[in-house]
Amino acid sequence: MRLIHKIGLTVSLGAALATGAAVAQQQQFINILTGGQSGVYYPMGVALSQIYAKTIPNVRATAQVTKASAENLNLLQAGRGELALALGDAVSNAWKGEAEAGFPKKLDKLRGLSGTYNNYIQIVANADSGIKTLADLKGKRISVGAAKSGTELNARAIFKAAGIAYSDLSKVEYLPFGESVELMKNRQLDATLQSAGLGVSSIRDLATSVQIVVIPVPADVIAKVGDDAYQVSVIPANTYTGQTADVATAAIPNFLVTHSGVSDEVAYEMAKQMYENIDTLYAAHNAAKVIKRENAIKGMPVPLHPGAAKYYKEVGLLK
Repeated sequence: MRLIHKIGLTVSLGAALATGAAVAQQQQFINILTGGQSGVYYPMGVALSQIYAKTIPNVRATAQVTKASAENLNLLQAGRGELALALGDAVSNAWKGEAEAGFPKKLDKLRGLSGTYNNYIQIVANADSGIKTLADLKGKRISVGAAKSGTELNARAIFKAAGIAYSDLSKVEYLPFGESVELMKNRQLDATLQSAGLGVSSIRDLATSVQIVVIPVPADVIAKVGDDAYQVSVIPANTYTGQTADVATAAIPNFLVTHSGVSDEVAYEMAKQMYENIDTLYAAHNAAKVIKRENAIKGMPVPLHPGAAKYYKEVGLLK
């Protein structure tokens, strides 16, 4: 009887270990690549990680601070993340393999998950700098975002269309949003270009500390960029303290991108749970409140992930 009991215990223990190993194998990691903590990508990434950790079984989800679009896309290609936020023009350049944009080779593993919200080119100057137009930036000190980031690529495109070279500026800094604002507060910079959702915390912080001027980007300049991702838009009046009128600018869509190495099941759940828990995203940042499922696949610069496509077929967005 004792031998039978021992055999029973051994079998039970072996089964338990096997079950434990299976559960461990099933655990999925969803690392969400975002941007700087003072931008919009980061709070959105945190909100998505909370949604996924709560709703997808055996998932451990995290949000990683990065230099945003270009770095995010390169990390996805290398399999060092499962989901990323990135600007539409950067995604398009990565898919084509545009070396000047920081993508010497085509990032062929990228797959689309969903459209999100628009970034707005927001060029903000200290009111006492005398800057009122794009032309006035010549000879001034400006931060254009982290080098090769989506923001910096936007800066290059807008300045080129406006006939401004970096060499026309007295000083160019390649800094994240928060650091750019601190230098402006200390009068070490005259202006900052930030490509972000409306009401981005860095510019809100700046506007409450110093008097600002939001510099318009005219429609004719946007047309000269020659990229359909750049759309004529406005920064509505009173988006920031002291900004009392609408300001013309360019808007560029943001996308959630994954890669071909992510399983269909995980990609399906990432798309589904994002939209079934969209209020969590809305609460994360005002910019997210324009995200609608009916716009999820519009203008996607890369092929949809099959798992995401399955979800959009279920809800009638795809046939």
